[in-house]
Amino acid sequence: MNFHNLRTSDLFDDAPYMREFSANVLAATETALALDRTCFYPQGGGQPGDTGQIVAADRVLKVTNTYRDRDNPALIWHDCEPGPDGLLRGESVQGVIDWERRYGHMRMHTCLHLLCSLIDAPVTGCSIAADKGRLDFDLPEMTLDKDEISRRLNELIEVDHPVRRVRATENLEQVMRLTRTKLVEAPVRDGKINLVQIADVDLQPCGGTHVASSREIGRVVCAKIEKKSRHNRRVSVRFT
Repeated sequence: MNFHNLRTSDLFDDAPYMREFSANVLAATETALALDRTCFYPQGGGQPGDTGQIVAADRVLKVTNTYRDRDNPALIWHDCEPGPDGLLRGESVQGVIDWERRYGHMRMHTCLHLLCSLIDAPVTGCSIAADKGRLDFDLPEMTLDKDEISRRLNELIEVDHPVRRVRATENLEQVMRLTRTKLVEAPVRDGKINLVQIADVDLQPCGGTHVASSREIGRVVCAKIEKKSRHNRRVSVRFT
């Protein structure tokens, strides 16, 4: 089947706190289901794809991963167990995300933006989990201190900075230069770039989901700083 003309509406962009939604089936394979809209976040930018359930009239499907179609990024797939074979296009379903896992991702993703604001170096890698995360920085010298990073991160969190999404529709090339991650391009969708702004602390192009206030992150600790290569320092943080 040709999936190039299909499109999933991204509910998580405007409603990251949405936990349940209704949708219609767009397409199904032996293992995955595409819907006309979803609040399941598709893996990308270091943030894992959401998990949860899709409830149809005659069955409940466990969603084990969510991702964008490789050839058509406008289409989002949900890996399902058991497979969605037999679900017809246009059939109504209900989606329920694993909220505790997603909320952990939102808190940690926002925390990593704050970490990025503290270290003046390009980011070469990122990984986010529900209880921890890490950023890799292009730093030739070991100039980082765990205790200092922990202290400064928690100070930023406690200030209760507002976090908001900004959509850039003009000067996109200039906006893309704000991207700190060297190997990842800014997320461009429908001629606009989504940015995440944390008060006057940080402004970054980002397509992930985030909390509305830095205080929602909770207390964190810089657990480890590693030298991964001559120009690579890995900074790992976790919730306390």
